[in-house]
Amino acid sequence: MRIPVRFIAGRALFYAFTAWAAITINFFLPRMLKGDPVSAYMQKQAGQITPEAENALRILFGLDEDKSLWQQYVEYWRLLLSGDLGLSFSHGLAPVGEVISSALPWTVGLVGIATIISFVLGTSLGAVIGWRRGSKLDALIPVTTFFGTVPYFWLGLIAIALFSSTLHWFPASHAYDKGSVPEFSLDFIGQVIHHGALPAITIVVASLGGWILGMRNMMLTVLDEDYITVAQAKGMPNKRVLRHYAARNAVLPQIQSFALSLGFIVGGTIVMEMVFSYPGVGKLLLDATTAKDYPLMQGLFLIITMAVLVANILADVAYAVLDPRTRQAEA
Repeated sequence: MRIPVRFIAGRALFYAFTAWAAITINFFLPRMLKGDPVSAYMQKQAGQITPEAENALRILFGLDEDKSLWQQYVEYWRLLLSGDLGLSFSHGLAPVGEVISSALPWTVGLVGIATIISFVLGTSLGAVIGWRRGSKLDALIPVTTFFGTVPYFWLGLIAIALFSSTLHWFPASHAYDKGSVPEFSLDFIGQVIHHGALPAITIVVASLGGWILGMRNMMLTVLDEDYITVAQAKGMPNKRVLRHYAARNAVLPQIQSFALSLGFIVGGTIVMEMVFSYPGVGKLLLDATTAKDYPLMQGLFLIITMAVLVANILADVAYAVLDPRTRQAEA
């Protein structure tokens, strides 16, 4: 298998331009908002900071009024390439990178695992339902689709009311028990799993219908292709036709959608983290927006954008590897 150089070069050029555009928008967006982070920070301090200290803060955050917008833009790129995302006002002027890195594992661990489970389970069920169209398994489609249309806010509250408040099976909030200190031990890992089970289940239930319906519809399309008819006419076992012919081709759009969904894992599910008070990136972004912590907001938007961009790259590579027609068309 050989991927054409023209395909790789074209994609690399496109994503390089997209990355530049995203970073540039991330630079100008906070400057287009009313006020600036230093002014917001000064208001919170209620005149406790001298004008000299305010000017020092503006220089520190790349908002020096003596520099032109172009000079600030160049300085932003310099700091970005050195890995400096600035300081967070709402976290005691802690580096933005450290604040994000403390919340990122919680989101990636919870939403990532839930997304993978939902994809694998939904795609597998969709393939079987599509293969056995007209059977009793079709009843799963309206049920799972219904849960997918329920607002996640209500679904989370219902899950808390039923499984936490009534049955007392799972905790209602947070990522671990109050008073516990994060550490690598079996007891703490058990707490994390116990606290993360309920939000993970709600994510799976909410997204399962989309994966099932998408795979089932693609299976119905693929089953009408000539190569499926030929494979069955040759007397191949149904399981082999299902796995190696029908499902293998029907899963291509699913894989692309899955790769894209991986990019949004970094952004987390803001509503889910808000409902369950989960200390992930989504809740961190909500708190940063409420506190008008522009450096933290800027860093979060950048991380989320780059994650989605990388996911798009992986989706293109996966599609090119699995579908030769894509490589030929691009070449």
